Formats: sequence, C-alpha cells, structure tokens
Amino acid sequence: MTGRRIVITGGAGFLGSHLCDALIGRGDQVVCVDDLSTGSLHNVAHLNGDDRFELVVADVSEAIGVVGHVDAVLHFASPASPPQYLERPLQTLAVGSEGTRRALILAAEHDARFLLASTSEVYGDPSVHPQPEDYRGNVNPIGPRSVYDEAKRFAEALTMAWHRAEGADVGIARIFNTYGPRLAPGDGRVVSNFLVQALAGRPLTVYGDGSQTRSLCFVTDEVAGLLALLDSELTGPVNVGNPDEISVLDLARTVIELTGSSSEIIHEPLPVDDPTRRCPDISLAREALGWEPVVSLAEGLRATADHLVHNFGVVTSDGRD
Repeated sequence: MTGRRIVITGGAGFLGSHLCDALIGRGDQVVCVDDLSTGSLHNVAHLNGDDRFELVVADVSEAIGVVGHVDAVLHFASPASPPQYLERPLQTLAVGSEGTRRALILAAEHDARFLLASTSEVYGDPSVHPQPEDYRGNVNPIGPRSVYDEAKRFAEALTMAWHRAEGADVGIARIFNTYGPRLAPGDGRVVSNFLVQALAGRPLTVYGDGSQTRSLCFVTDEVAGLLALLDSELTGPVNVGNPDEISVLDLARTVIELTGSSSEIIHEPLPVDDPTRRCPDISLAREALGWEPVVSLAEGLRATADHLVHNFGVVTSDGRD
C-alpha cells in the first residue's frame, strides 16, 4: 500500500519526522503539518527539495490547510513529553479535541484512512500489569498530567464515535515510551535526560527511588509497528511498544555504563501521578500485525547518544563534541 499521499500532523516532531522518512522511503508522498511549537524544522530539513515532501506550517487546532487528494491522515500533533505538555496545558487539550476533530474531517472528506497516535498514558498509573488494550486505566482526571492523558482519551473516544456514526476507516495506536535519534537534549524524556547528563559527566536525576518502570521502544521499531497498523484494516486500539520492562534506576545505571560516564545518581521527589509501572501487552500487535520490536536497548541507546553528540553538539565530559 505505497504510492499514496499521506498527511502527518505533528510531522516535524520526533516521531512524526521518522514517519515522514519511512513513508517517503517506501514511495509515498507526505504532507507534514506542524505549528513548530514542539516540532523542529531541523527534523525535516533533509527532506527539503524532495518533491515527495510538503511542509504546511499550521496549528491543527485552528486549521489544517491541506489541499488536494489525501489517502491517509496520521494525527500525531501534540506535545509529548511531560515538560512540554505541562507548559502548554490548554494547547494540549485543544490539539487532542479540536485538532483530532479537524483531522477526522479531513480524512472523511477524502474517504481516507485515519490513524490516531494515542498513548500508554491512557492507562494512567495502571493496576493491571502488563497493560492489555481492554484495560480501562487508572487516570486522575484533574491532576496536572490529565491535560495529556484526558486529551488522548477524548481523542480515542472521538475517533471511535466517528467510526461508529460515520463508518470512518480508523486505527488507534497506543504508543509507549519511544526513544532514538532526534530526541532533543532539552526534550525532558527520561532517555534524553539521562544521556545528556551522563555524556556531560553531570549527576543523573532519578525521581523517587527509581523503582518505577518504563518499557522503551527504539524509534525504528515504533515506526514499523505504526506503518503495519496504517496498512492494515485493524481499528484497535493496539499497543505499539516494547514489552521489555526496566526500572528507571536500572536505566540510569545502564546509561552510565554504556557511555563510560563517571556520573553519580541523585534522587529528587517523584512528580505527581507519575506511573509506577508501564509495560505493554503486545499480543494483539504480534498476532494481527506480525510486529514486535527487534532493536536491543543497548543498541538503541548507543545510536541515540551518537546522535546527541554529532547533531546537537552535546559536549562529553572528555571534551568530545
């Protein structure tokens, strides 16, 4: 299912830009829609001049601004890391609600498949482990993180309502922690935080005692799973993440070892509503899509560290940049 014209909202973001690359690489045309509030022109600069790539600078909560035929719409616009969405609470809610509605309308106008980037955050601080798609979650609807959690939960509800009421062709991906090249040094996600600190020889900041767990999926694996869902007829929701679970403290130790850093580990208070465990049950993705991650954590961390040093000028403790 290649050779199509595909719109990606949030296409200049970390994950969105990798999707742009993968789609163009397989022969699709891509229209990247991004207001550049958290996305970056740097992420898609290498695509400038490619006649299969078009950039539309727009806030999808207000207008999408795409003209011409569309075969699929991938709605990935949203702040994604806690610092980003906590700094932009109203914008995060708007892109999950009105932005999703506008993206669904665009898809409906062209009878195009719609793929929603939802999140493992819909499970909140889960009481079921690992988390299957039929688990309804444990979310604080009025806590600080709710601006992201509830925006995505509403986006899922709106997508399914559109599917049931209008017969729209939709797919919902619940994305777990993803990392890799193009994570910016100040992004605020755990992998980029730890790598930047370790490379510079600064203390690694672990919140709480570090026993909370995350499941980290390298970006090429994540993209492969998302494209498999896009090309399928599956509605979902579908967990797309790595089922290999690691504690935050063990991740910090692994980063220090891989980078050869002399950094120490320090502890800070745990943020409000920080989930204690996060791990996907990917049985559905394995069975229905034939997908599972293949990149090891060590391999992925090395690739991410190299990118931070060579593309963002992160200076290491021994002076390399």
